[in-house]
Amino acid sequence: MSSLKCWTRSMVMLLALAPAAHAEMTVSQSNDPAAPLSINLAGLFAQENAALGQVDEGRFSEIIAPPVVTKTTKAKKADPVALTYDAAWVEALPAAPETAELDCLARAVYFEARGESIKGQAAVAEVVLNRTDSPYFPRSVCGVVNQAGGGGCQFSFVCDGRADVIGDRQAWYVAEKIAAAYIGGTPRDLTDGATYFHTPAVKPSWANRFPMTVRIGAHFFYRRPIVTASN
Repeated sequence: MSSLKCWTRSMVMLLALAPAAHAEMTVSQSNDPAAPLSINLAGLFAQENAALGQVDEGRFSEIIAPPVVTKTTKAKKADPVALTYDAAWVEALPAAPETAELDCLARAVYFEARGESIKGQAAVAEVVLNRTDSPYFPRSVCGVVNQAGGGGCQFSFVCDGRADVIGDRQAWYVAEKIAAAYIGGTPRDLTDGATYFHTPAVKPSWANRFPMTVRIGAHFFYRRPIVTASN
């Protein structure tokens, strides 16, 4: 007989003896204290021993081998595709029907940032839309772009006294595409919620009070400080 079988038989005997002591005690407290428990256990052990002797070595190893646990790995979630803000991105943007809101946003992008990179122009579009979400500004795109105040206009091209002539058709095409993309729901991930911007040529008073969120090209972007309730 193999050493594996001998070892297993020994373990069966030991495991059986442990509950036997408990069973003997339980029976002694029952209504039938004369039950021949020890004789029955001896018979069971003999049957178990004979049955183990009939099992071949390979099958015996299968019986006592622990079950194989297969690990399942979860599929890795794909990272969201980052926007490139380049000419290819603009070309891939779907055309959108012209509306007053799209025209107002495209004009802000064109007149305020057409000399900037596509990323810089997109950042200006973000500022306009961020303002529509702020209680400090009008709720519509055209309301934000045409807002007056402080002795002038929020966007200088609106009241600089010059005619708003679209002279660069390619730049206007890009501005319209960007405006349509942002009105259509493109994520505003460039300026961290900025509602103000300026160029290095000027230094508005609010630039000393508001935190700067990012600089993109020739524009510095800012937002109002986050006010928290004090105890």
